[in-house]
Amino acid sequence: MRHGVLGPGGVGGLIGAVLADAGEEVTLIVRPGTESLYPREISLKSPVRKVRAAVLVTASSKDPLDILWVTVKATQLSEALQRIPTNFQANAICPLLNGIDHVERLRDRFGHERVIPATIAVESERVAPGTIVHRSPFVRFGIAGTARERLAVILQIFQRFGFECSFFEDEATLMWSKLVFLAPVALSTAAARSTIGDVLRDAVKAACLERCVREACAVATRAGAKVDADVVLTKIKGLPAGMRSSMERDLSDGNVLELDAIAGPILRGAEKYGIKLEATPELVRVLVQAQRT
Repeated sequence: MRHGVLGPGGVGGLIGAVLADAGEEVTLIVRPGTESLYPREISLKSPVRKVRAAVLVTASSKDPLDILWVTVKATQLSEALQRIPTNFQANAICPLLNGIDHVERLRDRFGHERVIPATIAVESERVAPGTIVHRSPFVRFGIAGTARERLAVILQIFQRFGFECSFFEDEATLMWSKLVFLAPVALSTAAARSTIGDVLRDAVKAACLERCVREACAVATRAGAKVDADVVLTKIKGLPAGMRSSMERDLSDGNVLELDAIAGPILRGAEKYGIKLEATPELVRVLVQAQRT
């Protein structure tokens, strides 16, 4: 199959490397002017194993694809979509962005049926163009159950590499299941400028994280998702102590934070459903201030 990876960073690079290693044709779609920075092979260092595989590189995808993987930061989506022609041909578009709102935006652009909602939970970083380091001992890949047959071969490739693949029959649970886990971890670690282990060892910060989880789950439940705050907290407490969130790393590197994508659905949902929040808006306030200094 022919794959395009729009945004070959930590997540996109991981996806591209695993697919290319399995013999799939992978094209990295990069920012204009950066093509020469990317070698024509992708390198992945993972707890599973090391990968080096041939890829193609382009700044604008014009050839038909079987699957377009959209893996840019949410803050970069508008700019990235400019590199995709309006008459672009792809059988499926699979976004792996943080947040929720991007799914409808992509469906407005490409059509409802072509866009397959999916999520990924992993610590993976692009350390140089075409060079990816996968640090977490897991890759959790969730996807809409309607894609079970359409992506059967691809999911087999992911599972052989070591991905934990789960199907969700309702999209609300698929998308919110990641967000109720991601938002508290991202906001807490970034506000503390530290690892998840440091947050959990600090009684005040750990209590704030727990409140953030329960607030996110309250909103998610009202939005129709089936989530359990206690289960989420157990998963967070089981994370490697040294794990950093991409938001914490972005703050350290001076990058724009994905606050609207990650915290926005919770804040807007709370307003819509009349749910009082305390921890989440306070963490957002701290991070907004941190970006200004």
